[in-house]
Amino acid sequence: MNRTTLSLLACATALAGVTAYATVDPPRASGASPAKAAAELPVQRTGLLCPAPSFSDIADTSYTSFTPVTKGTDGGGKATLQAATEETPDDSGSGKSGKSKSGPDSEPPLKPKDPGTPATGDTSGADAPAFIGTADGKYAPGWTVQETTEIAAGTGSGLQGVTCTPADTDFWFPGASTAAGRTDYVHLTNPDDSAAVVDIKLYGKDGAIKSEVADGITVKPHASEPVLLSTLTDERETDLTVHVTVRSGRVGAAVQAQDDSGGGDWLAASADPAGSLVLPGIPKDATDVRLVAFTPGDDDADLKVRLAAQNGTVTPAGNETLHVKSGMTTFADLGAVTRGQAGSLILTPSDDSVPVVAALRVVRGSGAKKETAYIPATAPVGRRATSADNSGKGTTLALTAPTATATVKVTASAGSEGGSPATKTFTIKAGTTQNVDAPVPSGLRGTYALTVEPVSGGPVYGSRTLSATEEGVPGFTVQTLPSDRGLVAVPQADQDLSILQK
Repeated sequence: MNRTTLSLLACATALAGVTAYATVDPPRASGASPAKAAAELPVQRTGLLCPAPSFSDIADTSYTSFTPVTKGTDGGGKATLQAATEETPDDSGSGKSGKSKSGPDSEPPLKPKDPGTPATGDTSGADAPAFIGTADGKYAPGWTVQETTEIAAGTGSGLQGVTCTPADTDFWFPGASTAAGRTDYVHLTNPDDSAAVVDIKLYGKDGAIKSEVADGITVKPHASEPVLLSTLTDERETDLTVHVTVRSGRVGAAVQAQDDSGGGDWLAASADPAGSLVLPGIPKDATDVRLVAFTPGDDDADLKVRLAAQNGTVTPAGNETLHVKSGMTTFADLGAVTRGQAGSLILTPSDDSVPVVAALRVVRGSGAKKETAYIPATAPVGRRATSADNSGKGTTLALTAPTATATVKVTASAGSEGGSPATKTFTIKAGTTQNVDAPVPSGLRGTYALTVEPVSGGPVYGSRTLSATEEGVPGFTVQTLPSDRGLVAVPQADQDLSILQK
């Protein structure tokens, strides 16, 4: 074998290594022969970022780490969580950060266990830091970390949860607010060795909001920085769309949306702008649902609004369509839209397809006994989605098949402290949402993970709701279930590379 052939093989090997670090779920090759189809291989390395959980002294936060068992992995590897340097907001009104909250030497909340078994840990108080996670080898494919916080009283009281996410460079958050009584932070976490430079754009009902301090925010290496949205502008907007872009580097981003009287939760980033969106898993006992949408393009969007309920798709009375003006945040109050049934909102174009982003603010309870959570538009499950930190009671798994009937396999892992895995298969009819009777490990002790794997049929979307009622207040948090990024497509050579020699 000559030098040219060796170089080509080295290049192909390097490409496979890079591709295996990607965070996308590969499409199946259409019309390609098996010999030419890309091979689906387990990812070799995964990074996750968990924001600092709370500024409350009475916050208790639990963490759950889980890696599903994935065929094709070797026996090596490890997964670790390391505390980021957390910055607390100053009092200058600049929107930038002040003194350090805690350093990277903070003790990690848990040590991940081998694939198939969840690991748990906890922190408490206002000094709990953000965490930067890395996993490689057998720990990497589908690695999922859940952060769940209980706050007994005060702003944002109730249950708050977020799935830790990979770093990226572009994020959309429709559903944030700078209204009186709201305290919303966008948390920025930088996992890399060099500083990241971030711009934050705000859009209200009348369009872009000017800010002199929202551009060029520096996030130090291996550090996290929360930015209070109300320090970026004097305007008080009930419905706000936040656009986070990264000039250099990359970050993890999430919005912590907290209300003085209505609890609060984490608002995860919406799926990328698209003409059609799915927002899955509205609780059947929701007392108020508010849709917030935004189109970043130059054209207005006209959307059909449909609810995929337990028995089929219906149109919410009085909210059959939604007109979204270009560059302006738009809302629709849907009230108690689910009327006692599981439901998911489906947005499709009325005419020409115009990309939009969207999220739901969902309220359970009323008066002094109400709690709020958020459901962003999300990507489909893909090959597999993973949900950590489930309990024998208080877990609701919602699955929807908006376009075609689908068969789905759901597997419950072993418990974190004992129990054997269990599996069930469900059929989700086209245009419906089902709160499925998800499996629970036999002999369960501790918490467990759920993996969702479509077997046949159309695309499936899902979400998991955790509920915990304290003193009559229905605390809850909702996490959507996009692909867990466990597999990537690696091209296979179907010819002798030596023919390319010159």
